[in-house]
Amino acid sequence: MKRELRALAAAGSLSLAFFAADGAFAQKAGGILKIGHFDSPASMSMLEESTQAVNRPMSGVFNNLVIFNQDEAQNTPESIVPELATEWRWSEDGTELTFPLHQGVKWHDGKPFTAADVKCTLDLLQGKAAEKLRINPRKPWFDNVSEVSTNGDYEVTFHLKRPQPSLLAMLATGWTPIYPCHVSPAQMRQHPVGTGPFKFVEFKANQSITVVRNPDYWKPAALPRWHRIPDHQRCVDPAALLHRGQRGRLFRRHNATVEGCKKPASGGDLRHAHSECQPQPARQPQRAAFR
Repeated sequence: MKRELRALAAAGSLSLAFFAADGAFAQKAGGILKIGHFDSPASMSMLEESTQAVNRPMSGVFNNLVIFNQDEAQNTPESIVPELATEWRWSEDGTELTFPLHQGVKWHDGKPFTAADVKCTLDLLQGKAAEKLRINPRKPWFDNVSEVSTNGDYEVTFHLKRPQPSLLAMLATGWTPIYPCHVSPAQMRQHPVGTGPFKFVEFKANQSITVVRNPDYWKPAALPRWHRIPDHQRCVDPAALLHRGQRGRLFRRHNATVEGCKKPASGGDLRHAHSECQPQPARQPQRAAFR
């Protein structure tokens, strides 16, 4: 218990808010998720940042071409599964990696996702785009990629200088989301647009990050179900964070469970988490926030 209290007190002043956009749906699904966050990131751009301060809250806003299976405890090459891609295939000499893509996927602003967006993302990461990333910490990851070509709107091929099996794992990490061609890097720092199950709403430096359920998510089976957290409930300092946790209003820092709800089957992964919740009576302060 003391260890958990110390972890909660150290969670910092930033809170994350996840809420449902559709009121009718919210009445059926229920659930409020508040997470104490350890830091206030410099921006919302996952391609430009290099700490978990942006990766954790923004990973649900985006999708990758491929991803490590979120239901497995250990990331391995065998646990990589398609996401925006439907599959992948290597050429016989190992220098071409081709991804057919899902059709019908839309960005949060309604524009269609296409192979051009994948090429634009790699151009950004390699510093080839007309508009540059302000910081590009993972540019060396893709030094071996000579070119990314598109075959129509729904297939891309990575052309490599030499065989590199590890490229697939690099594309599966949480640091390689796909960005839209039509949104500038500058806008992605302040108001990112993705294809994921959550839409970005607001970032208040040193206070809160808010995202909303995407009712049009292209993977309906993974549609999240959380309610809005009113802005006045955000925590402004570690002491307030701990106080709110003791009053039953805050979740454990890195193992989020909803008060009065079942623990997400995905082990807390917000990209595919669901909950079925009902208002719960107040518990004793010393036990309210912990399971």
